Amino acid sequence: MQQSNAYIITFSVILTVVLGLLLSGTSQVLGPMQKEAIALDQKKQILGAVISGDEIAAMTPDEVNAYYGSHIASTVVDMNGKEIAGATAEGVDVAKNYKKPVEERQFPVYIFHEEGNVASVKSYIFPLYGAGLWDAIWGYLALGTDMNTVGGITLAHAGETPGLGARITEPGVQSRYEGKEIFNESGELVAIQMQKGEGKDYSGNPHQVDGMSGATITGNGVNNMLINYLGYYKAYIESKKSSTAVASL
Repeated sequence: MQQSNAYIITFSVILTVVLGLLLSGTSQVLGPMQKEAIALDQKKQILGAVISGDEIAAMTPDEVNAYYGSHIASTVVDMNGKEIAGATAEGVDVAKNYKKPVEERQFPVYIFHEEGNVASVKSYIFPLYGAGLWDAIWGYLALGTDMNTVGGITLAHAGETPGLGARITEPGVQSRYEGKEIFNESGELVAIQMQKGEGKDYSGNPHQVDGMSGATITGNGVNNMLINYLGYYKAYIESKKSSTAVASL
């Protein structure tokens, strides 16, 4: 039997309202869980710059949260290295900040310290963000208390090519940065440059690491990301270098 237009319209409206309510309810239920999962993943990436991935993989979510809470402090600074009152590192979306003019951005700093002892700093962790071949890339770089030597790095991507640029997430690639230095002998910020090609030994060069075959553009993106973000943090880094030098006198 052919239905009237009024019936069809009424049925469509009711169906739309019901589906909308169902989607809204699902979003409210799953929303907090999704936020918790995102926060947990960020904590793992931050910790990955200072402890091994195997250690993190062996932890339960509760253990990750507990370890993070007892070993990580944080602050937020501006381009001049000054702390921003009232800002929290967890409240800064680095990806959204990336779209703002540099002078308007907020820059989180994570401080890795001895368990339960904020004053006993072991390293400083700096978020990174940039562009790869196809989409965004990001990561976290840890510097020792000399504010020069790299303790570790984690790198991630939104859509780099599997087996090529996506290799930036591999521990073997990330470990190449350990022990490298971001300042040269003249005190200039040079960061660390991933080289084109793969298979060469750069152990004698403190500012270069081996590249990834077939992923030059992604490697260049990582290079640009490092020099840019270390430049944004340079004032803060140098202020910490100065305070460390004074404390050692």
